[in-house]
Amino acid sequence: MLINFEKELNKLQDIRNGTVKEGLALGVKEIDEFFRFKFSSFDIFLGHANSGKTTLTLFLMLLYSVKHKLRWLVFSSENEPFTLIKRLIEMLSAEPINKISNKDFIDNKEFVYSHFKFIDCNHLFSYASLLELAKEIKKAWDYHGFLVDPYNSLMKDRNKLKGLSSHDYDYEATSELRVFCKKHNVSIWLCTHAATEALRKKHKDSDEYAGHPIPPMASDVEGGGKFVNRCDCFVVIHRYVQHPTNWMYSFVHIRKVKNTDSGGRPTPIDNPIKLKSIKNNVGFSLEGNEQSILKTLNIPF
Repeated sequence: MLINFEKELNKLQDIRNGTVKEGLALGVKEIDEFFRFKFSSFDIFLGHANSGKTTLTLFLMLLYSVKHKLRWLVFSSENEPFTLIKRLIEMLSAEPINKISNKDFIDNKEFVYSHFKFIDCNHLFSYASLLELAKEIKKAWDYHGFLVDPYNSLMKDRNKLKGLSSHDYDYEATSELRVFCKKHNVSIWLCTHAATEALRKKHKDSDEYAGHPIPPMASDVEGGGKFVNRCDCFVVIHRYVQHPTNWMYSFVHIRKVKNTDSGGRPTPIDNPIKLKSIKNNVGFSLEGNEQSILKTLNIPF
């Protein structure tokens, strides 16, 4: 099957005219300059275990839901669904669950129900069976983003694995995930873990974070560089969990943006997006502002 040449030329003309449609922005320059939500984009999120990947990723998803009414399908096998729902409800109010008024609790749970659907994590899925389920759900409920958290919790499909090395299997998986994005106009956010070797890499003695693990590079993902090769955007979430004072800060490194014409770019290597967990871990603020970023959007939901 050949491409539609004229259709591709129209894309080039959009670039020439400066009319390329940009990815969705939040109105938060510290984030928008580097990261955008893009339909049909295959994005990978990497971090060490216990780095807060899921919490921060959920917060970003919620920001785009509030700002742009995006709907999300969620597969998170390492978290009970009620804990994810609890986090989202708390983030909407920037208060712990036991301090939210009955009215706000009802409003918040309705918002979460309308914008998030959760796949039962008590079932085992391969990447292929998960995509098949996601395709059927898409027919019934038109979601825009699909969180898969994490990749290494998906079982290996024995039939597909026959005759393939693990390396080739992962290449096939990431290729099919990417095709799913393009075919269904859905952005997949795939969470991954860093390889064990990455934990052994420490900051130098002269550094502010001497002795602490350094943020992973894209090549540190379990399974190697094939993941950064196949994705459209590669995000590293890092937190110095054992630092005596800065443990509440999350550093977001954008390692790759395949299409900068539609917005976003890699962060400077020593100047990532810096977000601070607010009290009770119910959201994130920007440095110098104790208010949740969600509240600064000033959008009713």
